[in-house]
Amino acid sequence: MKHYLLAILIFPIYLLADVTTEIIHASVSTYYEDKRYDNSAQKTDGIVYGFGADIHSAKSEYKFAYEHAHTNTKQPPLSKDLKVDKIFLKYGYKLNDSILFNINYINVVDDNLAQTDGGKVYGLGLTYALNKNILMNFTQYYSDYDNFNVYQSELSLEYKVKIDNVKLQMKSITKYIKIDEENINSFTKYAQNNYLTTGILIHAHYKSYHLGTGAYFGKRIFAVMSDGFKLQHHSVEIDKTYVLGIGKTISNFVLRVQYIYQRGKELPVNRDNVEIKNTRLVINYKF
Repeated sequence: MKHYLLAILIFPIYLLADVTTEIIHASVSTYYEDKRYDNSAQKTDGIVYGFGADIHSAKSEYKFAYEHAHTNTKQPPLSKDLKVDKIFLKYGYKLNDSILFNINYINVVDDNLAQTDGGKVYGLGLTYALNKNILMNFTQYYSDYDNFNVYQSELSLEYKVKIDNVKLQMKSITKYIKIDEENINSFTKYAQNNYLTTGILIHAHYKSYHLGTGAYFGKRIFAVMSDGFKLQHHSVEIDKTYVLGIGKTISNFVLRVQYIYQRGKELPVNRDNVEIKNTRLVINYKF
């Protein structure tokens, strides 16, 4: 565990040292989540915190994040509280004004309860700019766990427009998820073979204020979310997701508060109507 933590702490410094051209812009961020579970057979509440960096240099973009979660559990049926560490990496390269490649990597460094401990996710994608206001991205993810694998094909369409002093960004996302069960196990035993989910995200920016909202429809499980910076690696079949966020820019800081509501089914114990409510604080510093 210690060598993973050392690696992610050194990673941003390595990037800065390795960049041979002038840095265009960069930012660092940290976040904290309060997580509440209703009607769960296994979990009660927990916290999630993380930090990351985003560096743009010439034609390249480097992003990384580290995340730790501590969840209080019901004992029994579980024997101890849940602790999870993950790292997220992304590299993007702008081939020209219209084409951008991206490579993603996620590692569940440590999960002290779930069989997805040590799981790795690989992603490869392509963004094409139809014009300066419309972007289309396709990314293929492959999740490698001990007893099963997950293939996720994701297509997104993003539209940007400015109306008077308001900048609007609207994004539609479609995810197709296929589960390849190598060994019979409790995580995938009751899961479907295929899932299809769609999402709509809207972000508005007025002067120094930000407002975001979104929703996902259709069931999903073991999904890669947030452009490769969130991973749902526990066996919970999510069928509803609603997001609301507000923020403000103060000097070089951007402060955001988000509320995320999810409803799903805990498959191993066949528990329906499990509600997950997240309140998230994000602090971003641009330099």
